[in-house]
Amino acid sequence: MASDFNKQVIEEFRANGGKVGGYFEGSPLVLLTTTGAKSGNQVTSPVMYLNDGDDRVIVIASNAGADKHPAWYHNLVATPVATAEIGTDTYTAKAEFVEGPDRDALYARMVAQAPGFAEYEAKTTRRIPVVALSLSPA
Repeated sequence: MASDFNKQVIEEFRANGGKVGGYFEGSPLVLLTTTGAKSGNQVTSPVMYLNDGDDRVIVIASNAGADKHPAWYHNLVATPVATAEIGTDTYTAKAEFVEGPDRDALYARMVAQAPGFAEYEAKTTRRIPVVALSLSPA
């Protein structure tokens, strides 16, 4: 179930063609709808992303530096197909979990775009997962 904060961001995103203010203002944001690993319910989460070509975006399972992966990550591990809303467009997204030097390079690109991700990495001992989402029209 989405938090009140996430609900507000999701509503604002959909009402304004993908634009939001507040914490995410000016950041590239995707609404990622995954299938709950335990519940089987559809769950939507606002997530910052990094463009990686015309049909691929990168999302980081930082969970703001918490010691646990975010629920959306566990959901993608269980069911690696989701729906991604970017701006006013909706895509089918297939998740690939990036490891090794590619993961490190993509994480560094995200830090360059959004320096807060360096703080998230410093706050936790877990290795923060990097997920590539291959997009196709829904």
